[in-house]
Amino acid sequence: MALELLIGNETGTKVYLPAVEEGIEWTTERKGVPGKLTFKVLKDDLLDFSEGSAVRLKEDGNPVFFGFVFKQKRSREQIINVTAYDQLRYLKNKDTIVYENKTADQFVRILAADYALNVGTLENTNYVIESRVEENTALFDMVQNALDLTLMNTGELFVLYDDFGKLTLKHLSSMVVGSPGAYLMIDEETGENFEYTSSIDDSTYNKVKLTYDNEETGFREVYIAQDSGNINRWGILQYFDTLKKGENGQAKVDTLLKLYNRKTRNLKIENVLGDNRVRAGSMVVVNLDLGDLKLANFMLVESCRHVYRENEHRMDLTFRGGDFIG
Repeated sequence: MALELLIGNETGTKVYLPAVEEGIEWTTERKGVPGKLTFKVLKDDLLDFSEGSAVRLKEDGNPVFFGFVFKQKRSREQIINVTAYDQLRYLKNKDTIVYENKTADQFVRILAADYALNVGTLENTNYVIESRVEENTALFDMVQNALDLTLMNTGELFVLYDDFGKLTLKHLSSMVVGSPGAYLMIDEETGENFEYTSSIDDSTYNKVKLTYDNEETGFREVYIAQDSGNINRWGILQYFDTLKKGENGQAKVDTLLKLYNRKTRNLKIENVLGDNRVRAGSMVVVNLDLGDLKLANFMLVESCRHVYRENEHRMDLTFRGGDFIG
């Protein structure tokens, strides 16, 4: 395993290959958080970088991370602790934006143009948001609101991430690690320890109720979808919301019930053999006996922490899956 970490100077006219202590960490989360790279370098007379300097990490020549220095902490021993974030960090900016008749991918492209972000693949989310007012809101939250509206109305989940310096939006089906016959699989042999929980206490609903105040007719329209079997098992767990003009109430309650009428399952697996293709938002085959069920299917990576040491690459993974909730 050959790691190459490069840092640019403040003006971008020079690139340094610093002496890096082992223990480089790259972490990603599926939504609302930029990718982060933390590492330690030895300060010498040549090394000259500052906040805003570009950082690039490759493993065996393959791209892993591209971002910018946001924090550095020095010690008496002339060791500099560096924190760099990928391009998603700029989505923490706040703004007020009003938009109409845009899909989530079109909205992401608008934000990228406004904030000078580099764009890669933005897959078509295929759901038009009729109108939206985002007031004094973080760009991250604006995008997530658009993706949540897409999920709630279509049942389709999309993942936003930075792909080595390019803003990328992909459908869950495009996030599978591997290919048919060669999918990446996690099992008892590849992970040292796991922690599994199942719950109906978080994002589980067996009854969905949506209302719409129709100004034209003067009546309130009520849409309900429910699962009597799960109501008998768990009691009534109700999701309630109001509809906006133009939304299909019956289709939306049916979609929401399908999404939320199930247990949530969370799985943490530690010290797995590292694979740079895995990031938050990836779909990975997990084959484990969890006690109340034997899991042998794709699961969604909620968070991923890669640790690179001398001749060793490991990762800690948190999954939601089998029955996953966005």
